[in-house]
Amino acid sequence: MSKFILGLTGGIASGKSAAAKRFEVLGAAVIDTDQIARDVVQPGQPALETIKTHFGSSILKSDASLNRAVLREIIFNNPNERLWLEALLHPIIRETALNSAHQANNDLAVLVVPLLFESGHYKEIQASVVIDVPETVQRERTLSRDGVSAEQIEAILSAQMSRHDRVNNADYVIDNTGTLEQLNHRVDELFLTVTRRIEKELNHEG
Repeated sequence: MSKFILGLTGGIASGKSAAAKRFEVLGAAVIDTDQIARDVVQPGQPALETIKTHFGSSILKSDASLNRAVLREIIFNNPNERLWLEALLHPIIRETALNSAHQANNDLAVLVVPLLFESGHYKEIQASVVIDVPETVQRERTLSRDGVSAEQIEAILSAQMSRHDRVNNADYVIDNTGTLEQLNHRVDELFLTVTRRIEKELNHEG
């Protein structure tokens, strides 16, 4: 087995970043596709030029960087534009993320992918884990954290897979309705489970 890749996902404000930090503390290589998504649209990157050509210069700030708020408003009010943007960026992000995972020195690489199941681009992962909270919690956390409107939150939620389907697609589910300490404990347990699975597969190969 060359690398065990665990896909980590969850709805908006479910606690993916906190779970990923804990995996990193435990010794996993963590690759955040949100960070990669930011990197590939930096000024000078081919993807940003393509986006500017498609949407026009209004999606750029005065320093020629991407105005994410403007672009977010456009794509969540126009599903076809969202699909166009995803078709452009998802393959680039996927290739970059998987390359980083395979190049990591760790036996376990955790890919943090908000739209893990929706994109259908991550068939190479060995297992998936969903960080799960009720939609009411997602709304409360997003309103207090991101400064977006209630309308935008509903658009984001409707663009994502339902909680029921996400949980049903997952190999592992971590409930994050409690405290950070409880979340860390559950990540610790899953890390141990996956580590044992890796050791078992390595022994089987040997």
